[in-house]
Amino acid sequence: MQGKQDAGQIFALDIGTRSIIGIVGQEEKGRFHVAAIEKEEHGRRAMLDGQIVEIQQVAEVAKAVVRRLEAKTQTQLKRVCVAAAGRALRSQGAGFCLEFPELRIADADLLGQLEAGAVSAAESELAARNETGDRYYMVGYTARQYTLDGYPLGNLLGHRGRKFEVEVVATFLPCGVVESLYAVVSRLGLEVSSLTLEPIASLNAAIPEDIRLLNLVLADIGAGTSDLAVCREGSVVGYTMATVAGDEVTEALMKGLLVDFKTAERLKLAIGAKEPQPYSDILGMKHEADPQDLRELARPAAQRLAKEIAQKAVEINGGTPSAVFLAGGGSKLQGLAQMVAEELEMSEGRVALAGRHFEASAYSEEYDLEDPEFATPLGIAVSAALGMINDSYMITLNGGPAKLFRSGMLTLRDVLLMNGYHYADMMGRTGANLTVTLNGERRFFRGGPGAPARMIRNGEEATLSDVVQAGDRIEFTPAVAGAAAACTLGELLGGGVSGAMVNGKGEGPGYVLRQGDVVEALVQDVPQAPPEPPAPAPKPVLPAETPAPPARKPVLSAENLAAPVRKPVLPAEDLAPPARKPVLPAENLASPVPAALPKEEESPALPKKRERPLPPAEPPKREELAGQMEFGGGSPGVLQIQMNGGMLRLPPKPQGGEYYLMDVLQYAGLDFDNLEKPVELLVNGEAGQFTQVLKPLDDVVIQYQEG
Repeated sequence: MQGKQDAGQIFALDIGTRSIIGIVGQEEKGRFHVAAIEKEEHGRRAMLDGQIVEIQQVAEVAKAVVRRLEAKTQTQLKRVCVAAAGRALRSQGAGFCLEFPELRIADADLLGQLEAGAVSAAESELAARNETGDRYYMVGYTARQYTLDGYPLGNLLGHRGRKFEVEVVATFLPCGVVESLYAVVSRLGLEVSSLTLEPIASLNAAIPEDIRLLNLVLADIGAGTSDLAVCREGSVVGYTMATVAGDEVTEALMKGLLVDFKTAERLKLAIGAKEPQPYSDILGMKHEADPQDLRELARPAAQRLAKEIAQKAVEINGGTPSAVFLAGGGSKLQGLAQMVAEELEMSEGRVALAGRHFEASAYSEEYDLEDPEFATPLGIAVSAALGMINDSYMITLNGGPAKLFRSGMLTLRDVLLMNGYHYADMMGRTGANLTVTLNGERRFFRGGPGAPARMIRNGEEATLSDVVQAGDRIEFTPAVAGAAAACTLGELLGGGVSGAMVNGKGEGPGYVLRQGDVVEALVQDVPQAPPEPPAPAPKPVLPAETPAPPARKPVLSAENLAAPVRKPVLPAEDLAPPARKPVLPAENLASPVPAALPKEEESPALPKKRERPLPPAEPPKREELAGQMEFGGGSPGVLQIQMNGGMLRLPPKPQGGEYYLMDVLQYAGLDFDNLEKPVELLVNGEAGQFTQVLKPLDDVVIQYQEG
């Protein structure tokens, strides 16, 4: 009678190109105790270079391993730890910039936005070069260079500036590699309890933590993949893969001796033997191969393998490492360690087979664990048992297990990036703006505001910089980009127009305008204003003369905001100093019909006077506004604030969400795509942040900086 798998019982499965190895055991006194090991080779090539090709075939071989392990341990296995091959890893560098109109302090949230943007940019560049259209999981990234206002810095945290930049090198794993791995596990009736990368797992088994202060490289040479990991100053700092592996040598023997793959594999392992090795070629002829002849036949392929490993080690490490460990079945090739040492121009004693340090993290009374072939399966088990990788079974994202690929402290942003989310999913963006030219005049339409992402961790609101712990339950609702600005030709021109040319071609009123369109109206219902006459000579002012009383600014209503612009609007600034800023009703702000910003034109009757603008009237006091709202001045869900000295009423959001400072940028009257100089953002007299929540009666100023 089989019992259930205990919580502390670890089942590791290494799905390799040539074979599948399973290990069962548990942690005892700080080391992993191996209770059972099983291995089964693929009957035919169901995998290619670490990538699963025949899912059903691989699942059948893996099932045989699982059944034998269950029989040995008398345990019904349900949870499995696996690793993805590093053969498919892709690295990509990219940069990202955040620029603000005012001085900002680089806090953890700003750095998170900056790095997340760079990672998303790297993925976009990688996808642009990928002809197959595969999606990628972010495995990890390293910030290579920070820049503050054009000056390079080692760390931005705590510094003040306006322009923040970062360059990162991000590592990605194709979605297909991970999904095929999960598909095999699903056919076995198991669930993935932890997921890591093969080079990281091998390093965890072969190189104990107490010697990782040294600059070491581990090369895990399998049948179809050669994965490399680098450690330095106590941490794993990089991983990559080589394009050749053990099968290269096997195939060289196949061609040289005319034998099948299994025979060539057996002869490869006998290169270090003392006696001649019998074999039969594909024609049925019997032969004997001298080990020295086998060594010479395999040397060119082995030399290419050694050269590739050495080049990749120097490339990922940035120079020659202190020592190199060779692991995996391919590392047992006679003379390979010496060839790698020669390529690296280091002594042979600095390149050795892994396995001698396995006993530091694992032990067994029954099995010899010093075989370098056990590096990956043992590393998967040790990593999970001793807490060297994050346990994805213990962290849920939107109700399912999160995919976590690396160890160490992880933030909520890291988890989202590892599970396929992008910068745009985390930070809501304003919809695309629309700019067209009408009769030589530029018209601008602003896109709708975006809705920010919502993050809940264990039932409470969370931020991207929050550190994730084992057992956390995360709910994430991606940000929604604002609606793109849209306008038809008829809405732009209004009535009374018999026709128009768009980019030199006649179009009807239903034509939807595109970015950069040039429109020429054939007939307009409003004549063009005559050119401004020259300013008259100054007229002496008699003492008895009294200046005309100033005209009041027009009050904007729902009708004149919602309707498309039909006639030139005479700017109030040119008529008289304002008595009071207009109050914008909520209905005006919620109108779906885009209104072009009117182009300022000068009245022929009044000369332009901009040298000495009159100050605006004093805005209503905060106490007065509070009283108005208390006695019926406000509506449920409506947010009323002061905006550039006037009142602004914001309608309730569809889901009842809060308003952020970035939501009201569109009401500032500035073209943020073509800023003339730095913009000042103030809330109640202090510097504001884009993600700052607005409260009733907040005094918001969004304007060009003076000077």
